[in-house]
Amino acid sequence: MLLQTLVLEQTCLNTMSPVCFVLLSVLLPTLVHADSSGGEIINGKNAAKNSLQYMASLQLDGKHYCGGFLISEKFILSAAHCEKPGNISVLLGTHNIKSNQGIRFHVAKTYKPTDYKGVSSGNDIMLLQLSKPVKYSKTIKPVAVPTTDKLIKANTVCHVAGWGSMKTRGKIADNLQVVEISTIDEDKCRKLWRSQREELPAKIICAGGYGTKNGACQGDSGGPLVCNGVVQGIVSFNFGKKCDYPTMPNIYTNVSKFLPWIRKIIKNAS
Repeated sequence: MLLQTLVLEQTCLNTMSPVCFVLLSVLLPTLVHADSSGGEIINGKNAAKNSLQYMASLQLDGKHYCGGFLISEKFILSAAHCEKPGNISVLLGTHNIKSNQGIRFHVAKTYKPTDYKGVSSGNDIMLLQLSKPVKYSKTIKPVAVPTTDKLIKANTVCHVAGWGSMKTRGKIADNLQVVEISTIDEDKCRKLWRSQREELPAKIICAGGYGTKNGACQGDSGGPLVCNGVVQGIVSFNFGKKCDYPTMPNIYTNVSKFLPWIRKIIKNAS
């Protein structure tokens, strides 16, 4: 089925037949975000213990379903589509999410941009206010946030991290996974997505996926894209759940575009 779908996809691109694209839409999943349990880093490796002290596991009834990262004593950044009804908590200071290590925090309040409509429309960012301040330690520290809205050049080497399997729909891993990826020119990225009749939203960063087997997948949503020690992006979505054989760049929310929004919320909450 995978081979047939890939052949059909190429035929559609060559002929631009509307009927062909209708059939392709049945076989090929559309834009997807990470709404399944467990994160998936593709072609990654175990992160060194205490190397990514800002990583957060968003958990629903004690089970990991999204990623996030610590940016201050009381705030976690994640993706807006990671908001879910129910008993959400945040686990910090852990390498293995099945172990008894780490500290669990309850979420007092969540904040999303008022114009967030869904991942395909952009603004996929969320602040989670913790019920009590975090005490920094050798296992828990915040990640640096951009100070200005600065363009990230193409081919910048970054890394993305999360908990989960290393293949599409595979069994999730217990240990934190990390993988290096490079940013992709935004104009090129938009053209690639447009060739599949998908228009990307504003305020994004493209990285990983296209031309490699490295990147993020369903469940890594909300996790950080870190470049030169500074978080630049938030895992938002990929194309058609193709994680092992990606044909399109992965899409991240551009953190620097939301600095005024982030600062205002943190200031008013303090």
